[in-house]
Amino acid sequence: MELAPSLHRIGSDMVNVYLIDEPGGITVVDAGIPGLWKELIAELESMDRSVEDIRGVVLTHADTDHLGFAERLRKEHDVPVYVHEADALQARGETQKKNPPWGKVKVGPTLSFLWYAARRGGLKVTPVAEVQTVSDGEVLDLPGSPRILHTPGHSPGSIAIHSELASALFVGDAMTTRHVLTGARGPQPAPFTLDTDMAMTSLRRWSGVDARWVVPGHGYPWDGGVAEAVARIEAAAAG
Repeated sequence: MELAPSLHRIGSDMVNVYLIDEPGGITVVDAGIPGLWKELIAELESMDRSVEDIRGVVLTHADTDHLGFAERLRKEHDVPVYVHEADALQARGETQKKNPPWGKVKVGPTLSFLWYAARRGGLKVTPVAEVQTVSDGEVLDLPGSPRILHTPGHSPGSIAIHSELASALFVGDAMTTRHVLTGARGPQPAPFTLDTDMAMTSLRRWSGVDARWVVPGHGYPWDGGVAEAVARIEAAAAG
């Protein structure tokens, strides 16, 4: 799905993958779950592109529902995979994230998410054998010139990624617009966050970022700007 001339999305409100498109190639932001590979190929074809146009995958963090087809791209197509240094061990499968208690749960939305993920290989994800680490403030030499904003909280190495070309801030699970456990909609804190206080503090890192799109790993893309997204996340957390 084309959101804007340089910004595409595959997946659904359950799990998102984004493509930054420029003449020199494509940057993939997050790799979803393995079964989204077919959607990736179909979207590339609709763009008159191919896998060979992908220059890199940047992970907002190393949870399995963001690793998806990253190792397939790396192993079969020599595409480098980037992740913050604090999440590198998890991305390589050398350690596992110990999620906090689930908190509030509604059966319907939770089962829908688990069913969606299971049918698309989300219960068996291959770690990334080799990753390139990134750090706060770094601008990667990839299409869209993605700039790294370290946004710890959901995980130690969670990042937001700003691309001026796409007018987008890719935030992974620093927020969600569709809570996978309750079905609640609108910008709000995401579940499975290790340190909720740190996650809220990290939102200050987005101050001054000029982007129309604030796009999460789960839920619909938000096109109301960064400041309004942060205000709504803070309001949801306080409520």
